[in-house]
Amino acid sequence: MKDALIIYNTISRKKEKFEPLNAPFVGMYVCGPTVYSDVHLGNCRTFVSFDLIYRYLLHLGYKVRYVRNITDAGHLEGDRDEGDDKFSKKARLEQLEPMEIVQRYTVGFHEVLNLFNTLPPSIEPTATGHIIEQIEMIKEIIDNGYAYEVDGTVYFDVEKYSKENNYTILTNRNLEEMLNNTRELGGQDEKKGRLDFALWIKAKPEHIMRWPSPWSIGFPGWHIECSAMSSKYLGAQFDIHGGGMDLAATHHTNEIAQSQACNHTNPAKYWMHTNMLTVNGARMSKSAGNGFLPHELFTGNHPLLDRGYSPMAVRFFMLQAHYRSTLDFSNEALDAAEKGYKRLMNAMMLLADLQSSDQPNGVDIKKLKQRCYAAMNDDFNSPVLIAELFEGVRIINSVFDGKAFLNGTQIEELRNLMNEFVYNVLGLTDDTIDAKEDLKQIMEVIIELRNEAKANKDYLSSDRIRDGLQKIGIQLKDNKTKTHWVKA
Repeated sequence: MKDALIIYNTISRKKEKFEPLNAPFVGMYVCGPTVYSDVHLGNCRTFVSFDLIYRYLLHLGYKVRYVRNITDAGHLEGDRDEGDDKFSKKARLEQLEPMEIVQRYTVGFHEVLNLFNTLPPSIEPTATGHIIEQIEMIKEIIDNGYAYEVDGTVYFDVEKYSKENNYTILTNRNLEEMLNNTRELGGQDEKKGRLDFALWIKAKPEHIMRWPSPWSIGFPGWHIECSAMSSKYLGAQFDIHGGGMDLAATHHTNEIAQSQACNHTNPAKYWMHTNMLTVNGARMSKSAGNGFLPHELFTGNHPLLDRGYSPMAVRFFMLQAHYRSTLDFSNEALDAAEKGYKRLMNAMMLLADLQSSDQPNGVDIKKLKQRCYAAMNDDFNSPVLIAELFEGVRIINSVFDGKAFLNGTQIEELRNLMNEFVYNVLGLTDDTIDAKEDLKQIMEVIIELRNEAKANKDYLSSDRIRDGLQKIGIQLKDNKTKTHWVKA
């Protein structure tokens, strides 16, 4: 329990002891969604992972300021400032105001994360709400000599920056190879270098979203928003910066460069990245036709899915893989996760009715607790934590069945341990409760009839009730004082 929390730091490419800059305060920034379409499962995996991290830091007693932005302007279709603005394009296609697009998909994003039971961030700033801060940061970068303006558009000078700083410090990529692999982009001959990226973009006449600036009527580049908002709410340097691994090579690399050029410091002490999703071993993507949205996963309304799965079963499935590991979706894997989730929830229901005993026992709840903390302190290793919690499930079932014994102190320790890690750290809830409530009164009548049959020594009727329920997926569990039912 008292072991240090260890975090894998992308920038050092090794695990490091977590030492906040200003303990017990922790500043954490996670790149949020670009709200021009429905949030996809890759995003959800990232936000569920950082929800786990946020929850565990809170559990350890840290006072966390968790900032997660909403990108509602400035994200072009290409990472190198080519293509159309995603919001303007969507607005023209649907003949709507861009902020109608933003509102629709922001609401949808929040609804999906609520289903996954993620805690809201401390602050959720938007790019459009921080245009002034972005302009001021761009001014500072220009004054420091790392940006230049061409006909109303401002570019970051990567070549000049790279002479004094390590531009690829986050990914350790070879700069020469990056230059050789970067194609020339038509209409961008005004750039000094092929790796230069836009801080401010002059708006074309047809561009809908636009703001005044010292350089032109235009809009900010994608990368500058996170640098401006993270420094505003967390300071020039803070503890954790997170996001999907797909953001490391361009977006996060450019964030570091902007912050160094403006504030003369790397913005974050620890950089954390979640891994990608695959489907049946292949990378999930729209073009491959193997991508599905959260609501399709919940309903099963997709050709690759045999049926739907509850949000909590999917959350449990995600947490069974370490956040830095690839997560592969398949019907078989989801089925197995759902069974494990139900087994965990059924055991949690039995916790309240465990009976204490003074009989000797060799169960050590304190060691189980230590192993749970050891798992989470090792870079938030949720799959190992879940394995330890299933040792708790085994103990619960054995005690309930009268095959093992715990004294009153041990039962209280086990309840506290399981409740804290299952509900507060893993963030799981029993989303089968509503269905159980519908059945509750019926099951009470059936159990009462079975108990009467047993009392009258009518074991044939008693067994028929038990076996009939088992055939429809309801299992009865008897102990000395009570009969419980669980839906398998």
